[in-house]
Amino acid sequence: MRLSELLSSLPRELLVDGPTRHADIDPVIRGIAYDSRRVAAGDLFFALPGSEVDGHDFISSAIELGAAALVVESVPEGLDPEFPVVVVRNSRIALAPVSTRFFGNPSSELQLIGITGTNGKTSSSYLVESILRRAGRRTGLIGTVDVRFAGERERAVNTTPESYELQRTLRAMRTHDVEAVGMEVSSHGLELGRVEGCLFSVAAITNVTQDHLDFHQTMSDYRRSKRLLFERFLTPDGSAVINIDDPAHAEFEQAAGDRGARLIRVSRDAGRDADLYLSSVALRIDGTSALLHLPGGELALTIPLMGEFNLENTLVACGIAVALDIAPDAIAEGVALCPQVPGRVERVATGASDEPTVIVDYAHTPDAIDKLLGTLRPLAEGRLISLFGCGGDRDRGKRPMMAEAVARHSDCIIATSDNPRTEDPARILDDVETGLTGLKRVEVDALESASRSYAVIADRRSAIEAAIAIAGPSDIVVLAGKGHEDYQIIGRDRLPFDDRVEARRALEARGAK
Repeated sequence: MRLSELLSSLPRELLVDGPTRHADIDPVIRGIAYDSRRVAAGDLFFALPGSEVDGHDFISSAIELGAAALVVESVPEGLDPEFPVVVVRNSRIALAPVSTRFFGNPSSELQLIGITGTNGKTSSSYLVESILRRAGRRTGLIGTVDVRFAGERERAVNTTPESYELQRTLRAMRTHDVEAVGMEVSSHGLELGRVEGCLFSVAAITNVTQDHLDFHQTMSDYRRSKRLLFERFLTPDGSAVINIDDPAHAEFEQAAGDRGARLIRVSRDAGRDADLYLSSVALRIDGTSALLHLPGGELALTIPLMGEFNLENTLVACGIAVALDIAPDAIAEGVALCPQVPGRVERVATGASDEPTVIVDYAHTPDAIDKLLGTLRPLAEGRLISLFGCGGDRDRGKRPMMAEAVARHSDCIIATSDNPRTEDPARILDDVETGLTGLKRVEVDALESASRSYAVIADRRSAIEAAIAIAGPSDIVVLAGKGHEDYQIIGRDRLPFDDRVEARRALEARGAK
């Protein structure tokens, strides 16, 4: 494909001083790259500024590896004056339409389902995938844990991939005859233009609670970013599934209504004006049963995902199924057959008769951890022992809020590290402790006998060992914050670490005593 053909996809407002410095130079573009280490001969290289590195610093490396042309925000000094360059106002935004054109606009050949929200995106997407498969649809999934289609699976890097990877993946899915794709759409993905070039047949919102304020600054900005899914990326004849139990639901209903979309309102509360709602709910440690009220009647559900919060996710998934005209039987069967979502209320066990119930969950926001522990509290025959931490280099304001939520529900608490990144773990834990006022801080060896107390163990492996060591058979131990992650980021290093592996090791050590 010629450079000029790719550049024709760029909105004029993105271009600075015309399309290229040398419009008469029109090389064939064989690929696209934005990582200079992955440039191949004939590639169009996008120099993307980032929070830690700037692609403009690696332009010479890209040219040495064979880049045929550049997309930049500023022309570097010393560049060959004959080299083809296009200057844009935002190279990351520009990457999306060019990638869309390069891969032949694959979203136009697919039924895209976008799910946004602070919590619940992953579980909702797994439920949607299971329902669609039961309905006979060939499906793909793009989300926080992984990307899956046609028997292929690859680990996710971001909740919503960079636009080039996203368009490449959608084309690969279509090549493998995928019909419908469930996609987690993050606020970062919307704000940074990763989903430009995509139109969604269905857009859904689970909830909006505090998170990512290091990036968005205010909750108003955060909600505005999420509204983009409904304002710009939902097809005018599409459907919007809105959880009306969320306080911000009216903003999203307005955005979807202005787009001309069909509204499907879901609620946990049978007394609200909702198209779908639940009743006769029975929560158990191994799952949930409930009666779903659909526009056309009632449907009994067996939900293998445990917890009150998963009722919200199930409602959103069922609302999406209604939007896609899925038969009720397929909805019920798909929900019942949904697999365990990695790191989402995932139980770790060795099979020993005297071991505690150990739950690993990704809850890393105040709302998520409050809902998780609020669900588990009445299910614990003994104590609820909670281990949690907060990420470094991220929203400091949510740290005491998370601690307050943990303190509301737990008998014993261990505050530890999550992904400290470049921040001092001790400073993070100081912030956490401001939310644990009213509880007694004790040394870890006194935690077992002290009520309404907490201990601080910065090393997460040691903290997990301690939490499981003090637990009895009737206790529930919750390891919150990292969920499916199999690494811990300390400094700038991503080190192997998996709460599930560590929990199993600690259970085995406990059983060997």
